Amino acid sequence: MNRPAIHALPTAINDAERLASRLGVPLHPIDVHFFPDGELRVTVGPPSATAIVYAPLDRPNDKLLILLFAAEAFRREGARRLVLTAPYLCYMRQDAAFHRGEAINQKVIGSLLAGSFDRMITVDAHLHRTKNIEDVFPGIESDDLSAMPAIADVLRGSGISHETVVTGPDEESRPWVRDLAARLDLKHAVGHKSRRDDKSVEIGFDNSGLFKGRPALLVDDIVSSGGTLLACTKALLGAGAIAVDVVVTHALFTSEMIRSFRDAGVRSIRSTTSVPHATNAIALDGILADALRKELGP
Repeated sequence: MNRPAIHALPTAINDAERLASRLGVPLHPIDVHFFPDGELRVTVGPPSATAIVYAPLDRPNDKLLILLFAAEAFRREGARRLVLTAPYLCYMRQDAAFHRGEAINQKVIGSLLAGSFDRMITVDAHLHRTKNIEDVFPGIESDDLSAMPAIADVLRGSGISHETVVTGPDEESRPWVRDLAARLDLKHAVGHKSRRDDKSVEIGFDNSGLFKGRPALLVDDIVSSGGTLLACTKALLGAGAIAVDVVVTHALFTSEMIRSFRDAGVRSIRSTTSVPHATNAIALDGILADALRKELGP
């Protein structure tokens, strides 16, 4: 009962298994049964004083209910501390009401999870006007980890060209573009983005001459519809980049989109394991394990 354990959603067992192995703790799947009418029955594994729940929150709606039901079961079984490890955190985009009558999703989800868990760990949360992850989860510990150390390690091992320019589509991408470029000792630049709708954007670069005759490494936190990635690839190739490679923290696009990216001139696309995806090439278990070691005690 005293030994911490990782409890994982069924869709994330493989990534949770690597994390549990790195930490040297047991792994237990959370069993989920769907009744014909869509209702859920959730059953958790053996109780532990500290339960670490591993749950990437892509396609989140059922998962959020599963987490609430699991938290109730853990508490009733005697867990004194619940830690939610959600490498991808859902519903962060809507942090304000942009039109009359809109719900502020971020506020709702933050309060909901903070009411059930004692600590939240995520990676590259998609925050805009909210400055700190602590503001999303009132009253509990929260950590927003950077994927850049893990990404830099993989790129270093792949022999990335010293001529590469690290780039992002807009000012929001500047912090991680600058961080990654510094870790790899490369030049960097960010574009300016004009969005028409969810699937239509235009990207421009003030210093487009920087890309002429060089490979470009396009870095973004989320790729969903793919519109920004396609527009940025077009702008980079138009500026004379000889190749465009893409690294994304959260790959939310469909696998069918990979062909569209290649047709547009993307040479390679790699994502982290924040959500299970065909493009996964960068494991996050190292940075997650570092953040979780305090839960294991002395």
